[in-house]
Formats: sequence, structure tokens, C-alpha cells
Amino acid sequence: MTTIYYTGCSLDGFIATPDHSLDWLTSRDIDEQGPMHYASFRERIGACVMGATTWQWILDHDDDPWGDLPTWVMTHRTFEPVKAVTFSAEPVEQVHAAALDVAAGKDVWLVGGGDLVGQFHDAGLLDEVWIQYAPVTLGAGAPVLPRHVELRLEEVTRNRDFACLRHSVVR
Repeated sequence: MTTIYYTGCSLDGFIATPDHSLDWLTSRDIDEQGPMHYASFRERIGACVMGATTWQWILDHDDDPWGDLPTWVMTHRTFEPVKAVTFSAEPVEQVHAAALDVAAGKDVWLVGGGDLVGQFHDAGLLDEVWIQYAPVTLGAGAPVLPRHVELRLEEVTRNRDFACLRHSVVR
């Protein structure tokens, strides 16, 4: 089981604009059956963890949020209950252990944001970072990973507009 941060990113290192927009990302050309695309990645995932801002974005943009994937939303906020979603303010170590337990041998996906992923890294729980770089710069926004993290490049490929990189975390 691997704990993976999988995300899209601008060339200048942001995963969202200052107002949390992803229009710059979702408007790009991508082959949905191509390398490192979400559909094939999602097949290997048994549980995920995300921050409250990411969860709010999903609620604002999806009529059927998330389906039945066991999900932990790290938050101190109050949200309406949703099937398969656990809202938690527990330490990342506890949430990670619970996610691994229900993942049933599959991987755990850290959806975002960058600071939450940094907390997993700091606790020694982050294994890989997969980034799909879109051909755009934003100038400001939510940083992909606002921490010093040492990575080793494992794979590089192209999926139409995107440069797709897979890294392992150097411990």
C-alpha cells in the first residue's frame, strides 16, 4: 500500500487560484484513457484523505459528491454528513492508520491541499507524489507543496496538454 499525493498543478507550482478556481486545469486537453489519467489512477485507490477547502470545492461543483470511496476530510468545520465520508480533526497519523485499514490493500490518495500533504510528509507517511503539470502559470494561489520535500523522479510521460511526473519521496 502506497500513500500518494496525486494532483494537477500550474507550471509555477499552484493547485488552485487564490479564489479556489480550477478552470485553468479542467479546460485543458487530456486523454481520459491516457497515461497517468485519473480513471486509471482511481482504480488503485482504496481510501482518500483531503482538506476542508478541497471538500468544499467538491461540494460546490459536484451534485453527487464522491460516491462510496472511504474518505477522511481533515477539518474543524461542520459539514452535512455524507455517506463514506468521515470528518476528523485527529492527528494525520491516526487518520492514515484508519485509511490504510479500510483501503483493503489498495493505495491511499492524498487529494489536497499542499499543507495537509506536508503534514503527512512530516510524519513520514507520504510515499509518492504524482503531478500533472498544465501549460499555464497562475502567479499566485494554493501552492502544490509548501514544504521542503526531497523527491526522486521515477516516471515522466505526456498526456496531451499535460507533462505527467511520478516521484518517490526520499527519506
